[in-house]
Amino acid sequence: MKPAPFDYYAPESAAEALDLLARYGADARLLAGGQSLVPLLNFRLSAPAVIVDLNRASDLAYIREERGRLRIGAMTRQRAIEFSPLVRSRLPLLAEATRWVGHLPTRTRGTIGGSLAHSDPAAEYPAVAVALDGEVVIRNPGGERVIRASDFFVGFMSAALGPGEMLIEARLTVPPDSGWAFEEFSRRRGDFAIVGVAAIVTVEGNRCRTARLAVCGAAPSAMRLRGAEEILESERVDDRSVNDAAARAAELVDPGADLHASVDYRRHLTRVLTRRALNRAIERARSREIIDG
Repeated sequence: MKPAPFDYYAPESAAEALDLLARYGADARLLAGGQSLVPLLNFRLSAPAVIVDLNRASDLAYIREERGRLRIGAMTRQRAIEFSPLVRSRLPLLAEATRWVGHLPTRTRGTIGGSLAHSDPAAEYPAVAVALDGEVVIRNPGGERVIRASDFFVGFMSAALGPGEMLIEARLTVPPDSGWAFEEFSRRRGDFAIVGVAAIVTVEGNRCRTARLAVCGAAPSAMRLRGAEEILESERVDDRSVNDAAARAAELVDPGADLHASVDYRRHLTRVLTRRALNRAIERARSREIIDG
């Protein structure tokens, strides 16, 4: 099928895009990488009167470090994130998760802002943003507001964006001396995740100082697994605590059933992948502890 007719604009800056959103209101949709919106247009599941294409807005594509956080512009390509030396050294969890996003041609076009704003429950970036205590910067005609990632993803393909607003930046905290891992299961490499788990841990000897766990594919939106984190932070770091945390993670999620997996299978995957992610993250954390010591 082909999209329904629409008017097309290609602004060259975020300011121009906001002016167009203010002019056309609910009739306009923003186009970033197009990996999510274009299929919806082709199947006429979305039929906006106006498309505002952000691909010429060069002021929205950058990766910078500032005060212990990476600031990533909304139009930064996933491929740029995957191969960025700064991301690899400062946020290796994000680099690892990016390799699970679709295929290389997909990542060449896809953007971090498009993925976050689309809020697909199976997407990797929302889970990483939640695990990293990230924030998103939202701009509107009246100025900017900053919202925590955990508050931004409000439901199935639903984000806290109001009329006339656009996501312009993701801010992700660089965790100190931590181990990380991203585990995912899909039917084929590059398919949407059936379940994915992001893990970050900091260890001191046999204790876990901090743990961050988030899941995709097992809830209506990216979900932080706080109950599982608390188990790790209150016990010795060993096989028992890891298994207990993984079991708790499976209890916490709120998965749905579809043609790919049942509710029980998604819970099972959550437990298995949480255990794998934690074991790899703990191993990496201990390796860094030895090196730093």
